[in-house]
Formats: sequence, C-alpha cells, structure tokens
Amino acid sequence: MRVHSILPTPQLRQARLQLVEQGIFPAPAIDALVSRSWQRSLAAGLSPIGRLDCHDNLAGTHLQRARTLNHDLISHSEPVMEYLFEQVSHSHSMVILADAQGVLMHTLGDLDFLNKAERVALRCGASWAENQRGTNAIGTALAETHDVEINGAEHYLDRNGFLTCVAAPILSAQGKLMGILDISGDHRSRHPHTLGLVSTAARMIENSLVLSACRQHILLQLHSRPEGIGCVAQGMLAFTEDGWLVGANRKGLDFVGLHHEDMGAVQWAQLFDLDFQRMLSLQQRHVTRPCLLHTPQGCAVYAQLHHQSHVQQKITLAARPTTDALTQLDSGDALWRSAADKARRVIDKGIALLVTGESGVGKELFAQAVHQCSQRKDKPFVAINCAALPEHLIEAELFGYVNGAFTGATRQGAPGRLREADGGILFLDEIGDMPLSLQTRLLRVLQERQVTPLGSSTPVAVDFNLICATHQNLRQAAEQGRFRTDLYYRINGLTVQLPALRERSDFQALTERMLHDLAPDMALSIAPEVMAAMARFTWPGNLRQLSHVLRTAVALLDEHESQINWIHMPDDVSQDLQSAQCQTAPDSPAQNLYELSRKAIQQALENARGNVSAAARQLGISRQTLYRKLQ
Repeated sequence: MRVHSILPTPQLRQARLQLVEQGIFPAPAIDALVSRSWQRSLAAGLSPIGRLDCHDNLAGTHLQRARTLNHDLISHSEPVMEYLFEQVSHSHSMVILADAQGVLMHTLGDLDFLNKAERVALRCGASWAENQRGTNAIGTALAETHDVEINGAEHYLDRNGFLTCVAAPILSAQGKLMGILDISGDHRSRHPHTLGLVSTAARMIENSLVLSACRQHILLQLHSRPEGIGCVAQGMLAFTEDGWLVGANRKGLDFVGLHHEDMGAVQWAQLFDLDFQRMLSLQQRHVTRPCLLHTPQGCAVYAQLHHQSHVQQKITLAARPTTDALTQLDSGDALWRSAADKARRVIDKGIALLVTGESGVGKELFAQAVHQCSQRKDKPFVAINCAALPEHLIEAELFGYVNGAFTGATRQGAPGRLREADGGILFLDEIGDMPLSLQTRLLRVLQERQVTPLGSSTPVAVDFNLICATHQNLRQAAEQGRFRTDLYYRINGLTVQLPALRERSDFQALTERMLHDLAPDMALSIAPEVMAAMARFTWPGNLRQLSHVLRTAVALLDEHESQINWIHMPDDVSQDLQSAQCQTAPDSPAQNLYELSRKAIQQALENARGNVSAAARQLGISRQTLYRKLQ
C-alpha cells in the first residue's frame, strides 16, 4: 500500500530535475521508496531524458539459457499469470515475469498501447534492472525486495512516464529472491487495487514453489481459522523428519515470528506447545481435522501436518497438472525439464516433434510420456524402429497391403502401422535410418494425411500426431543428401534434445529413482564411494547402460543385504568406474582448473548476493559468458 498519494506530473518532474541538476533531495511529499530509487538511478549514471542504450539485454541462445536456469520460476508462474491476465485482459495491460536480475522471462498481454520501440523494451530478454532503466516497478521491487507501485512521472526515465506499473517479489521456500511479477499498462488506466492483485498472485506462486521444493519434507499448513487452511492466505512451514524447519512461505513465518534467516536453526519444539511426534500421530489418525497449536508468544493457530504425498492444495486455480507422465520422469535436471516443458506445449497443436540425443538417453520413454500427457492418451501409441526393420519389409509394415499384394502376403491383408496409429500418436524411432525411397512415400503421407496400401490404388485417410527420434544429425544428413531436406523440415516442427547421462545434474536422484523402480519393495541404497564413482563415469550407453548395471547389482545382492557396493558390480563396470575415479583424482590439473573456476563463480555470486550482472563484472567476463558457465 502506498504511503503517499501520487503527486501531479509537473511537480514530480520538477523534483527529479532538482535532484539531477542541483543534488537537492526530493521533498518529503514524494514517496520515500521513489526517492531512494531516483537516487540509485542517478548514482548509476542514468539521465532522465535522451537516448537510452541498454547493453544488458538477452536474445537467442543466451535468453534460452536464462529461461532454462529459471525453469522452476517460469513453470510455477505461468498458470498464475494466465489467471491474473484474465482479471486485467480488458485494461490494456501486460502481465510480466522477470528473473532475479530484472530480465523479462515471460509476458502475456496486448502490446497495442505501445509504440514500436516500447514494444521491444517489454519483450522477453529485455532488462528492467534499475541500473538499466531507472526507477520502475520491476527494478525497484528487486532493489527493495518489496511490493512496489510506480506511476507515470514517478519513473526516473522520462520516456517511461506513460506507464503505470505494479510489481511484487517472488521468494523461494528458503527466502531466496527468485524473480518479480509485474503488471504494466497505460498510466491513464491505473487502478488502486492492482497492487493487491499482483501481491496475491505472487503469494500463490510462492506457495506453489514451497510445495514443489519441500515435497520430500513434512509440511505444516496453518491459519488463524480452520477454514483458512488450504487457501492462498495460509501459512506453510516445512520440517525434516526430526523436526528442523527447512522451508516456509512468508505467511507461515509471520505466524511464528521468524524470518527466512532462521531456516535450518529452529526446531519444532521452539515453535509449538505440542510434541512433534505426538502431532504426527494425531494427524495420521485424523488427516482432515486441524489441530489447535499455541506458540511460545501465546498465539493460537489451527494446523494440519502431513507428508507432501498427502497434501491437498485447495487454491482455486486451474494450474498445469503436476503429476502427469513427464513430471513423473522428472528428477531435477534443468535441460531435461526444459525439453519436457516444450514437448508438453506443442503435442496437442498438430506440430511434429523431433526428439534427438545419444543412443540410450530414453527417447522412446520420453515419447511415451509425451503421449500420456496429450489429449490422445487414450488412443494408440504406435512405435516403429526404422533401424530394426528389414528394408524389403518396411514399406509393407508402414503402409499395409491388400490381399495378393506380394508373395507371402496374408490372405486378409494388413492395415499397416500408420493406419494403426489413426487417432493416436505415431513414433518413428531412428528415422535417420529410413531408406530414401521410403522417405518419399512418408513425406506424401504427412502432406496428404492419406495412406495407400501396397497393391491398392484407393487412399485411406489417417489422423495422427507425429513424434520422431534419432541419434543422428539430420540437418547434416540432409545437406549430404542422405536424408530428404523436405522431409526433415516436415518432421522438425519442434526439436528437443535430451541430455546425455554425463551431462545431467540429477544423477543421484535419477539413479535412486531407477533403483526404486527396479526393487520397489526393498529399501536399497548405494555405497557413497560407489555412487561418487558412478557420478564421475561418462556412461557411453547412457540410461540403458545404467539400468542394466543397476539390475545386475540388485540381482547380486544377498537376502540380508540392502546396500550396493563394489562387490555387486560387474567386473568390467567396476574396472571402468575405478579407472574413471583415478583419472579425476584431486591432483589432476584439469580437475583443479575446473574446481577453481567453479569456486570462483560460486564466490562471486555469493559476494553479489545472486546478482549475475554484478558477479560477471567482478569476474571480468560478460553476463552472457557467465550464464553459459552456469549452464
């Protein structure tokens, strides 16, 4: 809520001019937050008038890397932004999401109220940090870590005076600044309730982030009234199995009088009068009944405590499903998650999907999960390995045939795999190995959506979504004449690349999940030194090789054993793992160089409190280079 009313434009411009030209601090009538921001903008060397040169904008691959790094923020914010835009869709406004450096990550809205230059400034990749664009809601909310409204001439740059903007910071479960949610529009359409709307939406995003980040912990939902549990205004506290506080939303911390800095240093017994194990026991017997708890300060709150698997979030918001087939495969790698997010978006829009990656990275498993996330999940998923079919049979296998089409054909004929996929999804694995003669026929089917069986002149209509996969570089193959160029562009509606196992950041979580899938009734683990060696190994066979190794190790366990160790590894794998361990010993110069680089970046980010631009300046590299190294 604003402390001061908005002053007339001439008075604001006069105060800003006095600050810039004479160093006179703004009068007390001007909001203190705006006054502080003007002074920071002046210190950054910005001029309120004249041409603006922003050199910190991102585009192309640099923007994509930034979006990948901010995947959690974007994926949890998009459903809320869509809901928020419904509330302001007729007000000539935009809903904007920026990252923790003020770079726009996602926007919704109509740009018609902007001229051509201003449209560029409000597109993804543009930086709205204060040191780039002066006082504005996004940059000032970042600087103040507080909800902000900047209207008209309160903007430091005169060129932004036509805007009215409100913004609210988004914090993680541990209090880290994740980004900024903003609504911007024509200053003539300002509404006093917009700030409250944005603030509430930011809390919804924070609640979603807490639920996701703390899903391995025990969650406490609390409110001053029992009916408030599950609503957007509820408090949320996350505890470890032994009662340590490890995550929270802002409302939850308010209820117990704590700050995010207290995370990891406070136990349940310091917060509530009821014993932690006693509370767990009560909630297991009465899952839906809130308990009344008292804090040491005498505050009474109603609370429900449960493992995340039992949490029911009751916020009335049509959010993206969090338990679809792709989510179930997601073990935390940002590159894999980015590919899944893109595939999920296009599969129901008639866009062909091309999945690339090394052999064994799980391309068919990924395609099956995409099918289960689509509107055609109840229809067939027909998978064909183009590299495994004999060349003289592949045409009949794909297109079908009628009685007597060729010697050996069955009397009743066959529909062919393309017709079997009608209504569902056709998955062509290793499409790079399809003979050129067959590529011509496939291209015709994709263009006409009709199949003509062998021995027939009557085409049959087909309707399917297409997913193809390959480990080859199809663009290079097309340039060399080994793959039809027109077919390449027909199947390449969207290309997603699955990372190799050695490139993934979620190796341990992925391995533990695969181990659980192999032996769901056994509480198995891997010895730390073995897990460390596995994590260093390059895994040329990727997930397929890892799965075979784990399956063998489980089979070699004795009945009384629950931990996989060196003795359970196949001899050749054990030798490979220990050889890799020797090659990456601490006295290796390459390892030392990598560690020095990693530690330098980590230290610079800590010194800059997460500000990538400031960290890049400290390291003497560009922000784009730092993004690449972070990736």
